Amino acid sequence: MHDVNNGGDRVFILHLALGGCVHAPPITFGITADTGGHIAYVIDAALTQARSASVDRVSIVTRLFSDSNLSPRHSWSSEYVADGVTIDRIATDDQRYLEKEALAADLVAFTEAFCDHIRRLPRHPDIIHAHFADAAAVAIEAQRRFGIPFVYTPHALGIDKRAQGCADESVDARIDAERAAIIAADSIIVSTHDEAERQLRAYGVAIDGRIHCLPPGVPQRPVPQGAATLADRLGAWLDHPEKPIVLAIARPVRKKNLAALIRAFMLTPALRERANLVILAGQHDRPCSREEQDVLTEMRALAATPALRGSIALPPSHDADDVSALYALAAKGGVFVNPALHEPFGLTLIEAAAMGVPVIATMNGGPCEIVETIGHGLLVDPRDEDAIGRACLAIVGDPARHARLSDAATANVGAYDWKRYATASIAVYASVGAAQPALLACDIDNTLTGCAAGARAFAEWRAGSALPFVIATGRSFDAARAVLRQWRLPEPDAYIVDVGTRLMVVDDAGRWHACPDYAAALDHDWDRSAIARALAPLGIERQPAETDGPHKLSFFGTATDAAHIRAALETTGLKARVIFSHGHLIDVIAPMGGKAAAIAAYAARHGLSLNQCVASGDSGNDVDMLEACGHAIVVANASDELAMLTPRAGLHRVRSRHAAGVMEGLDLLGLTHRVAVAA
Repeated sequence: MHDVNNGGDRVFILHLALGGCVHAPPITFGITADTGGHIAYVIDAALTQARSASVDRVSIVTRLFSDSNLSPRHSWSSEYVADGVTIDRIATDDQRYLEKEALAADLVAFTEAFCDHIRRLPRHPDIIHAHFADAAAVAIEAQRRFGIPFVYTPHALGIDKRAQGCADESVDARIDAERAAIIAADSIIVSTHDEAERQLRAYGVAIDGRIHCLPPGVPQRPVPQGAATLADRLGAWLDHPEKPIVLAIARPVRKKNLAALIRAFMLTPALRERANLVILAGQHDRPCSREEQDVLTEMRALAATPALRGSIALPPSHDADDVSALYALAAKGGVFVNPALHEPFGLTLIEAAAMGVPVIATMNGGPCEIVETIGHGLLVDPRDEDAIGRACLAIVGDPARHARLSDAATANVGAYDWKRYATASIAVYASVGAAQPALLACDIDNTLTGCAAGARAFAEWRAGSALPFVIATGRSFDAARAVLRQWRLPEPDAYIVDVGTRLMVVDDAGRWHACPDYAAALDHDWDRSAIARALAPLGIERQPAETDGPHKLSFFGTATDAAHIRAALETTGLKARVIFSHGHLIDVIAPMGGKAAAIAAYAARHGLSLNQCVASGDSGNDVDMLEACGHAIVVANASDELAMLTPRAGLHRVRSRHAAGVMEGLDLLGLTHRVAVAA
């Protein structure tokens, strides 16, 4: 479906990031608990990717919300960032700003709104890059409905949080969501080898061949010129603001271990004599979680002790210029410290390196790799406060060592380069977008039937092809088998029948049976009896009882009747899919059903994704599989119901009718030698 850069087409990339305040730079980090380094990652990645000649546009999709404490720009549906880059915001009924825990409750509504957004686009994105597991859950549904491949970047993983002693239901749920994301992702991009080789493997999911370690680049932080910043106002807190500074920048949460840094500073008198301590711990005047309030209260109490008064600054607010200016000040004999109990990557450490600042960093997680690569600092056990203080003094108290580490920082930070990241990430996108077709799914009526010569050619091709073949039809199982025999068409490897509400597979003894796992999946959010009661007052003619099924109700009617059914279901809040086809058939099926869902389920049994599937059809009940599969063949005799299909790479509208059109499409895909079709 989505051959990235296929045939010279330029790529449409969609980054999906739900949490925090995503807006055009500069970013005010810490304005909310979820407004952290991942936002810089997403925006800098998008900006650099958009400058590639192979990229058409980049859309950063996030939530739309309105909050009087935050910028009104978050209620804009779209925001220009740079040429080829926009931030596009999706609204749900809940337009409050939501922290991570509350965001989970809105995820179902956001997913529906996101899929509606994709459906309305003039062109589907070629790839979705999902950031964190919540975004991956949304991407999984888009993958299921539209066949858009997705790449997952976790940024931080709950399994390490559990290893640090945090074991509760929220952590367990997060780990489950991350495991689902790892399983479903077409590829996974991480920043460190620790994530790739240790953290991800702890989930017990096969990841070989899908994991790519691509370090991000250095966040762009120009040093402000002329404007007064916090670096100029440190005298408001410090008795001797001319001293070098020990600088830390992190959210006020326990895992960032900022109170331990204050205690380390207190326990090291020689360090206090030589330097001041400056900590930017978010924006103190915003609404905070209980944890953040507790951490800030502890930090303020420590700062108020007589030993520290006049040598520590905890500014209550800061902006991007303040951060840049403080990095520049720390480069003059000071040091940057990341004392986190565990740090997945450590973007601030490469920010510091770009400004020539030596670092002290936690030995747990990504900082080990960063410090080893750049060589600009020391690693410490974050639980050893004496060691933190001694390490800071070892750099601040030794000008020659400081100079060596500063030189190493500026000389080696080029290992973290956004251009290199952009090139490599686009190549990853291409590798998942260009999946070779590995399964064919065909409708029967008017797709494989309708032309005896075409049906004969298809049967000849099938006899000599090893490509797995699945029937996907609105007919019942018995009726589907009968019409295949009538047209002398080959038996498939599986039958998807009753408009994608039953998946029929064969056992080792050659007996056909309905896949129980697929049937169980369709039970989710499906109340057949309630739907039947809700639709009865409409008086729309039912099809014969034998056409119904456990996950399907069928009617005769017009497109207007189908619209009335959708309206009735929406009014009652009942969930179902309404499919209008062949100009007079209406099927109301389980919300998790449909031909695309059944193809995905069968493909997954064989280690395949929808992106590796080819679908061919002619009518409205084929729409979902034609949109979702990697390649779609629309035969020339297709009904007007398929006029609404979004033009895209992978959608092939052929010139031949019926099975001859299927053969034409297979030939275009290089899946068959030419089989002559008699006139």
